[in-house]
Amino acid sequence: MMGSNSGQPQFIASTGNRSFSNAPLIQNADTNQIVVPDRKSWKNFFAYMGPGFLVSIAYIDPGNFETDLQAGAQYKYGLLWIILVASCAALVIQSLAANLGVVTGKHLAEHCRTEYPRGPNFVLWVLAEIAIVACDIPEVIGTAFALNMLFNIPVWIGVLLTGLSTLVLLALQQYGVRKLEFLIAFLVLTIAGCFFAEMNYAKPVASEVLDGLFVPQLKGNGATGLAISLLGAMVMPHNLFLHSALVLSRKIPRSVRGIKEACRFYMIESGFALMVAFLINISVISVSGAVCNSSNLNQEDRDSCEDLDLNKASFLLRNVLGSWSSKLFAVALLASGQSSTITGTYAGQYVMQGFLDLRLTPWIRNMLTRCLAIVPSLIVAIIGGSAGAGKLIIIASMILSFELPFALIPLLKFTSSKTKMGAYVNSIAVSAITWIIGSLIMGINIYYLMTNFIHLLLHNHWELVAVVFLGIFGFSGVAIYLAAIAYLVFRPNKEATHLLALTSENRHMVDDAGNTSMYCLPREDIVSMQLPQRRQTEDI
Repeated sequence: MMGSNSGQPQFIASTGNRSFSNAPLIQNADTNQIVVPDRKSWKNFFAYMGPGFLVSIAYIDPGNFETDLQAGAQYKYGLLWIILVASCAALVIQSLAANLGVVTGKHLAEHCRTEYPRGPNFVLWVLAEIAIVACDIPEVIGTAFALNMLFNIPVWIGVLLTGLSTLVLLALQQYGVRKLEFLIAFLVLTIAGCFFAEMNYAKPVASEVLDGLFVPQLKGNGATGLAISLLGAMVMPHNLFLHSALVLSRKIPRSVRGIKEACRFYMIESGFALMVAFLINISVISVSGAVCNSSNLNQEDRDSCEDLDLNKASFLLRNVLGSWSSKLFAVALLASGQSSTITGTYAGQYVMQGFLDLRLTPWIRNMLTRCLAIVPSLIVAIIGGSAGAGKLIIIASMILSFELPFALIPLLKFTSSKTKMGAYVNSIAVSAITWIIGSLIMGINIYYLMTNFIHLLLHNHWELVAVVFLGIFGFSGVAIYLAAIAYLVFRPNKEATHLLALTSENRHMVDDAGNTSMYCLPREDIVSMQLPQRRQTEDI
C-alpha cells in the first residue's frame, strides 16, 4: 500500500511495492484485474478493450429494437438522422465519462456524493435509480416477448418469469462472465447479420436512406415523441455512471503518457463499439421502413406494421430465415434483454455505492430493480396485452431522455472543471460541443413536454376547475424540472479532486520504506462488482 503521507486520498488496495513500469500485460488471479504495462505500444489497446463494448450493449437492447421498428414502420427513413446524431453525441459523452474515471480515480456517482449537499445528492440518486428501472422495463418486456415466441407463454406470465431468468444469469456469471458475454454478443450479432442480409431483399433506396440520415425532419403526428424515445434509447443516463466506473477495473500507469494513452484508447474502443451498435440500429430501421412501406405487402403483414412491436417483428426476417424467423429472432431478443441485464446490474451497484456508499449482494440488488420494473410491466401486459407492453417500452425510453440532464450536466461540469481534472480538463472546443449537445437534448425535451401539455389543456372536455387545477399542477412540475436543471448548470463546483495523475513522465510515488512505485489504480471494489466470485470477496 502506498504511503498516506503524500496527502492524496488512497483509492487503492495494492499487493506490494512492485513497479509495473515494465510488467507484462497480465490478469491477476485474485482480482481478475488487467494490468497495463507502462510502455508505448499499440498492443496496450487490447488491455483497454471491454468497457466500451459492455456499455454498447445498452444501445442494442429491446428498447432500441422497439423504437427502431416503430420509427421505420411509421416514418420510413425520416428519423435515421436521430440515430446518427445520438450516436455521435454518445461517443463524445461516453468518452468524457471514461476520462473522468481514468483521470480522477473516482466514478461519476462518487463525484456527485462528494460535490453536492446531502439533499441534492439524494435526489440525484433517486433519479438515477428511476432511470435504471426505466431501462429495465424494456428488458423485462423484451424477455417476455421472446418467451412468448419460443414457448407460446402469455406475455404477463413471461414478465413474471424474468425475475427467475435474472437469477440464472447472475449465477452463470460466477463461472466466467467473459465467456457469457461472448455468447450473448454472438447471438445479438447473429440477429444483426440477419437484418443486414434482409436489407438485400428489402432493397431500401440508397438516396432515401442518405436523405433520412443527413436531413433533419420531424414530419407527422407523434414524430417528436418517437424521436425523443429514440434519443432516450440511445443516450442513457445510467451508461454515464457505468462507463466512468468500468474504466477503473484496469491498472493503468499513473504517468502523463499513461493517462493520455488510456483516454485515447478508451475513446477508440468506444467509437468502434458504438459504430457496430449504430449499424445495427440503422439496419433495423431501414428493414422496417422498407418492408412496411412496400407496395406489395400482404394484408396480414400490413396489419402488423400498423401496430408494430417486438412480438410481431419476426415477419420482417421471413425472406432470410423462412419459418425459423420467429425462433431465431426470439433467441436474439432474449439474448439482448439478458445481456442488458448485466449492464443494468453493474450500473445499479455503482450508483448505490457511489451516491450512498452502500453495496448490496448483486442478486439482491438486481431483484429489487427487477421487481420495480415488473410491477408496471405486469399491469400493462394484463390490461393492454402485447400492444400495451410495446407502448410501455416507448414511454420508458422517453423517461430516460427526460432524466438524461441529471447525469449529463454533472458529467459536463466535472470534466470541464480544472480543479477536478487538472491538465486533462476539457478543451474549449470540446466543452462547447458537449454543452451544445446537452442544450439541444434538454431543449427538445422541454419543447415536447410543453407543447403536449398545452395541447392537452386546450383540447379536452373536462370541467374548467379540473383544467385549472391540472394547469397549475403541470406548470409547477415543469418549473421544478427547469429549476433543478438550472441549479446543476449554474452551481459552481466547490470540491477539488486530488488528482492521481503524475505531473511528469519520470515522477514516482514514494512509500514508507523509501521505495519508488508507479501509482496505479487497482479498484478491487469495482472489480468485485463486475466479476462476482464463488468465494466470498471482501468489500473494500
